[in-house]
Amino acid sequence: MSRKPATSRHERHGYLDSSGPYNRFVEAQFDVVGVGLNATDTVLIVSRFPPHGGKVPFTEEVQSPGGQVASAIATCQSLGLRTKYIGSVGDDERGRIQLESLRSTGIDLEHVQVREGCANQSAYIVVDRETGERTIFWRRDDCLRIDPDQIDEDQITCARLLHIDGHDTPAVERAASIARNAGIPVTVDVDTIYPGFDRVLPLVDYLIASSEFPGRWTGEQAPFRALELIQREHKMKVAAMTLGSCGALALVEGRFHYAPGFVVDCVDTTGAGDVFHGAFCYGLLRGNPIDEILEFSNAMAALNCRALGARGGIASADHARELMATGERRVSPTYSKGVAPA
Repeated sequence: MSRKPATSRHERHGYLDSSGPYNRFVEAQFDVVGVGLNATDTVLIVSRFPPHGGKVPFTEEVQSPGGQVASAIATCQSLGLRTKYIGSVGDDERGRIQLESLRSTGIDLEHVQVREGCANQSAYIVVDRETGERTIFWRRDDCLRIDPDQIDEDQITCARLLHIDGHDTPAVERAASIARNAGIPVTVDVDTIYPGFDRVLPLVDYLIASSEFPGRWTGEQAPFRALELIQREHKMKVAAMTLGSCGALALVEGRFHYAPGFVVDCVDTTGAGDVFHGAFCYGLLRGNPIDEILEFSNAMAALNCRALGARGGIASADHARELMATGERRVSPTYSKGVAPA
């Protein structure tokens, strides 16, 4: 994961296809293609969470586009990468809001399917104004399911990197398999165990999971050990987890790397993980060292928390680097003590 020369033609425009008998350089139309979820959120701000069975008035209501992969790809696009999104949207008002948001950023939407008579995935997100923490209620109808037969090789091999989630498992397995056969790296955002995900994980090069996933997947609750088990079993380049306000932890080539989170005035944590994943893809494609990638991704995620909505505070790379240079860190002794100095 050492830095590559910024002038490298290979890094800017394509990838090395090793699927045939000879390695060949392939020009890529896009830097990143994403296959996975989008959602249109209704964010409700409350002064405090009520006790169970209680009630409180909400002080503000905001409708905003979100979704794991869609927001990660929007982050990549905002950072200057050439991006493509593959997914499905409903033909309702929420679907139109999502499409308009993605289209306005410049993301290629040629293979986004609009499903007739189907409601877009939606979420109601209750945000505690005091802390910025949120509780999510969501729904996604089966009519939005992505059909793996509708994902062609050209839709994946047009990019230098594939980013997926785990929800429509057969579809993301199909996409990841195409990428693996073409020598295209695969990153994944996963927070729960999906049926059939055991067929996806061996195709992943970069796992950036929620803090709960490694323990659930392996049955090993010690986070360092859980990441070791996943990386050893699936021989992936990076096995990592996001840690909320405490940052991120990654295992690379047998060594753990911990990057503390940044302290900001948090308004809404919605979408922070999605923005982290988009920033991670950006750093990866630039050939940055893992410590720099993690710190940059933490900074982007933290800055997004300063505004309402999953994409409300996507920052520029310059603003993220400014936070990296001057911002206060929130160090977790649990994770920092288990990482040897560089």
